Amino acid sequence: MYHNYKSVERVKPGGLELKDSLVGVQRVTKVTKGGRTFGFSAIVVVGDENGVVGHGLGKSKDVSSAIAKAVEDAKKNLVRIPIVKGTLPHEQKGKFGGARVNIIPAAPGTGVIAGGSIRTVLELAGIKNVLAKRLGSKTPLNNAR
Repeated sequence: MYHNYKSVERVKPGGLELKDSLVGVQRVTKVTKGGRTFGFSAIVVVGDENGVVGHGLGKSKDVSSAIAKAVEDAKKNLVRIPIVKGTLPHEQKGKFGGARVNIIPAAPGTGVIAGGSIRTVLELAGIKNVLAKRLGSKTPLNNAR
């Protein structure tokens, strides 16, 4: 049974000390009859390393404003993750679009064994010991979701 991320507890950003981490920046192109127009999309994950984490997507003509928009969006999508003794209470299977993610609790001392955007989300959520496997799509945004 796969978990839908939208059914978890939402959190308001007020009063939290949030750290942000850039997952990826992509240059996107729009082709018109006048030529190519370049823009950027940025994926950012924010968290307080104490069970609260969120992701955001920002798009703009330049990189810095795309990142700023992504941080704003991430603060609107904060959720609380239950943490028991530095890991998750039980195994989770997540799915969004074509992306599938299996997250398994691990014994103390294991560390975060995950790749890409999944590692960033787990670290900013404050999970210290966990195993994660990405299946299906490699799209960073869908894996973060």
